[in-house]
Amino acid sequence: MNDQAQKISDISKNGYQLLKENRVSDAVDCFSKILLIDECNNYALVGMGDASRKMGSVREAVRFYQRCLDHHPGNNYALFGLADCYKALNQYQKAIDIWELYLQHDDKNITVLTRIADAYRKVRDFANSKNTYLHVLEMEGSNPYAIIGLGHLHYDFKEYREALFYWEQMIGFSNGEKSANFQDNGIVDIRVLTSIGNCHRKLKTFSEGIPYFEAALQREKNNFYALFGLADCYRGMGQTENSLKYWNLILEHDPKNKMILTRTGDAYRNLNDMERAKLFYERALNIEFDTYAVMGLALLSRVNGKYEDAVTSFKRLIQQDNKNYRLYIELADCYLQMGDRRRAAQTLEEFQKLGTRNEKVTEMLESVAGYRQSENN
Repeated sequence: MNDQAQKISDISKNGYQLLKENRVSDAVDCFSKILLIDECNNYALVGMGDASRKMGSVREAVRFYQRCLDHHPGNNYALFGLADCYKALNQYQKAIDIWELYLQHDDKNITVLTRIADAYRKVRDFANSKNTYLHVLEMEGSNPYAIIGLGHLHYDFKEYREALFYWEQMIGFSNGEKSANFQDNGIVDIRVLTSIGNCHRKLKTFSEGIPYFEAALQREKNNFYALFGLADCYRGMGQTENSLKYWNLILEHDPKNKMILTRTGDAYRNLNDMERAKLFYERALNIEFDTYAVMGLALLSRVNGKYEDAVTSFKRLIQQDNKNYRLYIELADCYLQMGDRRRAAQTLEEFQKLGTRNEKVTEMLESVAGYRQSENN
C-alpha cells in the first residue's frame, strides 16, 4: 500500500470510529478530507451517507450512497444504506428494489430479508411479504422479527386469529393454554403485548385481552395503547365504570384528545350522568368538529325528550356522512319515540337505497315494517 492509500485508510478508520462515538461533525471532516484526495472513494462516500442519516438528512444521504454506487456498482454498504433511506422516506417499492440488488451479492442476509418482507407488508403485497418472512423462518426458526412481522401482516389484513398464532409465540403460548394464564417474563416487547390485546379487541374476546394490556401497563404505566385497550375492552364487556377509569387516565396526560373526550362522554351518558356527558362532548367540539360528539349531544337531546332537536342533528350528520348506518338507526329511533313509524321506515329505506346492506338496519326495518303490516291488517 502506497503512502496516499495508507493515509486514506487511516483517515477512513478514524471517521468510522467517530461515527460510532456519535461525533458526527468530526467524522464528516474526516470523510471530506478523503474526498478532496479521491472524490470517488467508496469508504468516504458511504461514510458521508451514514453521517447524513445520523444527522437526519436522509435525502442528502441518498445522494452520497448513489454517488458511491455510480462509481462502485454493487457496493453492499451503499445498497444497504440507500434502501434504508428509501424506507425512511416511505418509498417502499424503491427500498425493495435496492434490497433485492443487495441480495444478489448476499442472499442469506436475514436482516435484509426481514426488511424486504416489512416493505412488502407496507405496500400491502401479502403473498410476497408472507413468503419472505417464512423464508427467514426456514433459515432461523425463532427469528423474532419474522415472527412479529407475520403477526403484523395478518393483523393488517384483519386475520386476527392468525396474527395471534404468531404473536403468542413470543411469550411461549402453546398447547391451547388460555391467554389469561400467560406468564410475562419481562423480556417480551411491550408492543407485542398490546398487539395481542388488540387482536382480542378485534375478535371481541375482551376478557382475554385485558391481561395483556395490564402487563403492558406494568412496564409503562402511562402507555396510551394499553390504557386505550383496557378502556375499550371494559367498554365491550359493558363495564362502563371500569372503562371510564381508563378514559380519564388517558385524559390526564392528553386532555385535548378529541376521540377520548367523546368516548368519555359516551361512558358518562351510559351511566346516566347527562351533565358530565354533555360537558365532555362540548369539550371535544371545542377542539374540532367530531361526528360522534355531535351524535352524543343528539342522543342526550333524545333522552331528554327533545326529539325535534335530535332529529335536526341526525339529519345534518347524515348529510355529511351519508353511509354511516348508525346515524340512520338513531334517527329512525327518534321517529319511533315520536310515534312516527312511517318516517322511521323511510329513514331506514333511504340507507338501503345507497346499495349498502347492514344487518342492524335490516333487522330494525323488518321490525318496523312488520309492525306497520300488522296495523294495516
